Amino acid sequence: MKKPMIGVLPLYDTDKQSYWMLPDYMSAIEGAGGIPIMLPLTTDIEIIATLANEFDGFLFTGGHDLNPELYHEHAEDNCGELCIERDIMESNLLQNVIELDKPAFGICRGLQLFNVVLGGTLYQDIPASLQLHVNKIVNHKQNPPYTNLVHDVHIEKNNLLYDILQTDTIKVNSYHHQGVKMLSDKLIAVAVAEDGLVESVVMSNRSFVLAVQWHPEYSYKVDDYSQKLFRAFVTACTYHSHNIHIEDITA
Repeated sequence: MKKPMIGVLPLYDTDKQSYWMLPDYMSAIEGAGGIPIMLPLTTDIEIIATLANEFDGFLFTGGHDLNPELYHEHAEDNCGELCIERDIMESNLLQNVIELDKPAFGICRGLQLFNVVLGGTLYQDIPASLQLHVNKIVNHKQNPPYTNLVHDVHIEKNNLLYDILQTDTIKVNSYHHQGVKMLSDKLIAVAVAEDGLVESVVMSNRSFVLAVQWHPEYSYKVDDYSQKLFRAFVTACTYHSHNIHIEDITA
């Protein structure tokens, strides 16, 4: 089989006005058998539609906070840096990808994007909101090195994530200050942290729409579960590129 072409959503440096990329996103896909290609940052609807059609799957990366206006809130003082261009591009691209039923894998911001685009909301700052209402305090924003695994995630059974990892508990790294507040009714929460924060979601009526709140791109070199996530994603992209309908993408 030919290797799948996988579009990787670009990161953006506002000060330098430049695209950039963490090499671990690319090398994790390449190591799993895919060909990663960083996409342009564009708000052109026709270009976005063309990208959705041309690639076999898409990795939605981490980075900026999502504009709270997308979920009908005003930005609070502790909301972080925004990138309106990313919000526009990624929202439109995700909708195209879902309509085409192409594989989509979200990491950190990617999970938050999936939730917001599909009608959910976010905690704009976890320490200022979620942690005021829970007994268990979880470190969601660790210090480097980000290969360290700092908190547990509990995984539900009978879903795509469990099928991939084959375990009900893993330890993950974590570097984010926002998270799912109200979950979209189009998504299913399949993993949570000890404070109840959603750590992974799937879209059950699509072949492969999966997102995680942690950062397997940092840990894939040392963590088997992170490697399994990328292998499953790339395998799904491979099947799609060959129009093969196989239910078990974890083989």
